[in-house]
Amino acid sequence: MPNPSGQIGRLLLLRRRPATPSAAAAAAAAAAAARRCFTTTEGHRPTMVHKRSLDILHDPWFNKGTAFSMTERDRLDLRGLLPPNVMSSEQQIDRFMADLKRLEEQARDGPSDPNALAKWRILNRLHDRNETMYYKVLIANIKEYAPIVYTPTVGLVCQNYGGLFRRPRGMYFSAADRGEMMSMVYNWPAEQVDMIVVTDGSRILGLGDLGVQGIGIAIGKLDLYVAAAGINPQRVLPVMIDVGTNNEKLLEDPIYLGLQQHRLDGDEYIAVIDEFMEAVFTRWPNVVVQFEDFQSKWAFKLLQRYRNSYRMFNDDVQGTAGVALAGLLGAVRAQGKPMIDFPKMKIVVAGAGSAGIGVLNAARKTMGRMLGNTETAFASASSQFWVVDAKGLITEDRDDIDPEARPFARKVKEANRQGLREGASLVEVVREVKPDVLLGLSAVGGLFSKEVLEAMKGSTSTRPAVFAMSNPTKNAECTPEEAFSIIGENVIFASGSPFKDVDLGNGHIGHCNQGNNMYLFPGIGLGTVLSGSRIVSDGMLQAAAECLAAYMTEEEVLGGVIYPSISSIRDITKEVATAVLKEAIEEDLAEGYRGMDARELKKLSQEEIAEFVQNNMWSPDYPCLVFKDN
Repeated sequence: MPNPSGQIGRLLLLRRRPATPSAAAAAAAAAAAARRCFTTTEGHRPTMVHKRSLDILHDPWFNKGTAFSMTERDRLDLRGLLPPNVMSSEQQIDRFMADLKRLEEQARDGPSDPNALAKWRILNRLHDRNETMYYKVLIANIKEYAPIVYTPTVGLVCQNYGGLFRRPRGMYFSAADRGEMMSMVYNWPAEQVDMIVVTDGSRILGLGDLGVQGIGIAIGKLDLYVAAAGINPQRVLPVMIDVGTNNEKLLEDPIYLGLQQHRLDGDEYIAVIDEFMEAVFTRWPNVVVQFEDFQSKWAFKLLQRYRNSYRMFNDDVQGTAGVALAGLLGAVRAQGKPMIDFPKMKIVVAGAGSAGIGVLNAARKTMGRMLGNTETAFASASSQFWVVDAKGLITEDRDDIDPEARPFARKVKEANRQGLREGASLVEVVREVKPDVLLGLSAVGGLFSKEVLEAMKGSTSTRPAVFAMSNPTKNAECTPEEAFSIIGENVIFASGSPFKDVDLGNGHIGHCNQGNNMYLFPGIGLGTVLSGSRIVSDGMLQAAAECLAAYMTEEEVLGGVIYPSISSIRDITKEVATAVLKEAIEEDLAEGYRGMDARELKKLSQEEIAEFVQNNMWSPDYPCLVFKDN
């Protein structure tokens, strides 16, 4: 794979210096494009339905409510079942938004029910009635509603899912279904599924084991695949694999919806996941499966078990790593340094779970490639990290080092020379190392105390970076106000959950960059789907991270903005998916998608790949419905 700094440079050049081809070249390109007709499969051709009358009104996939035209009302036996005034989708949205503002408070279950959860309830009701309108509202208001359907509110939804459950969405495979999954998978009505998000509920955000209630995270994630990546909502499937729970409160809860038994472990657990994977890939061979919120104990094992034989990835390990890597590269740019200086950065990482180790591995690989892609280069890269977990600094002197963390354990003599020891506290490590970056993936709210942030003031960097990446909001290692007030206005701040920018006075703003996984996972999923790649390779993930890192302009980065606005998510996703698809083609992994086979994909230019991606992104427009007998 090419040197990352070189690839980023090329991406930046592409963004800033668009090609100016000759008239002859432009004509040739136009002719080639015409030959390769990119007619979208998500176009506006009629949709055949096998139901009419009230059945169609009760089906959220096809229901248009008051937007059914009079001819459709006659064709589908709806005349008289709806008010006579035909409304446009824009009028429907205006009416819904007016109701939303009015009902937000009324929808609350008493004073303890947060307003965000009230918004989720109202949006969920719309989702249950009319999917097209739901996604139209979500896309048009993505900055406001992404935190409602995804982090941080989705954590609250999962904690309360038993009481919120009204209508099933997705599929549930349980330990009680062993031996039946191959037939069960055919109970799902969609003939084609492009994207599955699956969880076992064992580590939902930073909230721990929520058992079957973890289905909420899979539903929320797929809402963003639809809104950001344009995956057709009729071809997504949220999945919960219920192997029990070790949450004693849920085990004793009489209204808990899942299996009330302790979690399966060992070979029994693996057998359940194996059966699920075989079943879904037997029915949908081209599906992409994203693993979500599996406890660290299993996240790496399952990733290594399946990644070379199935089209899958783990967002906690690989997606978080890509977003954090893009932020780290952005922090280098924010210091006005060339990207090749990334391997010189000193990085203290708080947290050695699946997300923390995923970030470490991605950053080390990038540094190693920049240093020459040799064994010595990777050893040198490893020395740039100091990893602190609940027991303190990890050194080779520790008896029970997790195998995944072992490459990052500090040598004892080296640690001693720095005045550190096995188990040294976070504040001691920060004080002695004077890092360029303090990266938190610990799920411990407030871990970056005043003492730790005071120690960061001693950083050797002119623009130290603090990444408080744990979700949900209450688990963030610190707030932006704390970082800017203690370290100073030159700090680069990023978080996993959204915070407001900080007014520093004198017209200065402290930017709070949200390092949200949604910048990458929709594009990774879409690019993989459209490429038909057999696997999700490291190169494809690297291309996604580098594309995100290059998305911001130099002026924005020097001003402390290292991540783009969520409001640009459709455009960001298109560019990330284009980079992933291009990398899959270059690695000879692409096998094609529907009418575009591997041979045709290889003929596409950068611009044509982007056009192909754009044309295969679903938009929430009502299709013309035509009834057809079964």
